[in-house]
Amino acid sequence: MFGKAVRCDLLWAGSFSEAADASQQWILAAMHRHGPELVTMLWRILGNEQDVCDAYQTTFLQLAHREDRRKPGHVRAYLFRTASNAAITMLRRRVTEGRTLSAWESCTGHLEPAEPDFDAQYLTEKLRAMIADLPEHLRSVITLHDLGELPYGEVARILRISTGTARVYRCKAVQLLAAWMNREEQP
Repeated sequence: MFGKAVRCDLLWAGSFSEAADASQQWILAAMHRHGPELVTMLWRILGNEQDVCDAYQTTFLQLAHREDRRKPGHVRAYLFRTASNAAITMLRRRVTEGRTLSAWESCTGHLEPAEPDFDAQYLTEKLRAMIADLPEHLRSVITLHDLGELPYGEVARILRISTGTARVYRCKAVQLLAAWMNREEQP
């Protein structure tokens, strides 16, 4: 995925920048400047190339089609907030679809009684589903800091909270996730 982004970097000087009118050049500059970081964050949240591409596209479409058609005051903050919201929406949809499929399988008798596979992929998906269920303020901090690997100062600027508040929210989110994971493990 990252290799594709690097190869696409060669296109910036070419036709894309020529095709956009002057009022949209700042969007291309934002893609060029913040795109790799955004892809990294989305990849850590979603873990699926198609979903990452969809969230990336959704983010920049929302930026390009803002009602006021103006550049936001804090482009990076806008991008990361919009991308994390798009990713969380996708995670919620994935969890809902999984629950619906499980309910359908159990009703039709197609569910095979098997032990859950406790490999890294299973735990990662479980954690992603639980992150999607966190209250928004906790979810935003854990998404940006832990999954997006942004420092607390940057998280605080994006969310317009203090650095100390970001640290407290992360601590509460981790405690809540740990409690939920422990509850899931107990019969």
